[in-house]
Amino acid sequence: MIKTVCAASAAALVAVTLGRHRRWLFSLFFLGNRASAYPLSSPLTAHTLRLAPGDDMVVALLDHCQKHSLSAACVLTCLGSLESITLRMAAAQEVVTFHEELEIISLQGTICSDREHHLHCSVSRRDGTVLGGHCKGPAPIRTTAEVVIGVLPSLTFTRDCDDVTGYKELQIRQS
Repeated sequence: MIKTVCAASAAALVAVTLGRHRRWLFSLFFLGNRASAYPLSSPLTAHTLRLAPGDDMVVALLDHCQKHSLSAACVLTCLGSLESITLRMAAAQEVVTFHEELEIISLQGTICSDREHHLHCSVSRRDGTVLGGHCKGPAPIRTTAEVVIGVLPSLTFTRDCDDVTGYKELQIRQS
C-alpha cells in the first residue's frame, strides 16, 4: 500500500508500507518524465526559534543553521508577521518587494550547510489576499516569527546547477 505524505512541485515524499509493520520512506525526484527513488532516510529532530522585531527572517534561519553546523535542514512551520518581503513569483525572472504589514501564513523549504536554500513563503495582506513565491531578499520581522526547523543529521543537502532546469537543484547525500 502506498500513502502520499506530502507533495511538492519537484519532489514528493512517499511512505511505502511493506507487510504489516515495516515502513520505508523514499524521496522521489522527478527529472523530466522520469522519477528516481533514493532510499535515503534520517532521524528527524527539531530546533525552535522565536525571531524578534527587525530580524531578517531568512538571514536568521541561515545564521542559525550555520551556527549549529546543520548539514540538512527544512522548515517545518513558521507563523508571524513581516514589515516587508521580497519574492520571485512562479516562472518570473524579476523579484518584487512588498512594503506593507504582512502575516506569515507559511514558510517551507530546504537549507544547506553552505547557506544555499530554497524557501517559499505565503503571506496575507490586511485585506486577506495572499501573496507567495520564492524568498529572494529582505524579510524583516514586524512583531514575531515562531519557527520550527527540522534537522536531518544523517543527510547532507547541497545545491548544484541542473542542466535541465537551469537552476541550482537540491542534491541529497547520506552523511
